[in-house]
Amino acid sequence: MANVKMFKLLGVMLALMLVVWGISPFIRHDPITNDVIATSIILILIAIAYFIILFNPSWTKAVFFFEGIVIGVSGYMLLAFPYNIELAVVGLIIIIIAILAYLQKLPPSILKWFYR
Repeated sequence: MANVKMFKLLGVMLALMLVVWGISPFIRHDPITNDVIATSIILILIAIAYFIILFNPSWTKAVFFFEGIVIGVSGYMLLAFPYNIELAVVGLIIIIIAILAYLQKLPPSILKWFYR
């Protein structure tokens, strides 16, 4: 059975990979469009949120709520028509799940991820 240190190490590697993936278009000098900016913002903020959740699990609900806001707003403001509505809906769903987790109105199988 894997230990907690191994999972944290894998989590840190995943978060660093997300950051590198988010800044890679800027390093490769690809054309910078609104799609690239929105994707970079979302990837980097998910990586930061993952770092926070890894080292302070009690912040899971707050970080999840914040990520819902970031995904919804940045997707809606920066992407073109069909994608902006989709990301706004995904952000709204994440916010609703975070609020239900705060109120402890989710099924126990899902709540275990928010209360560790």
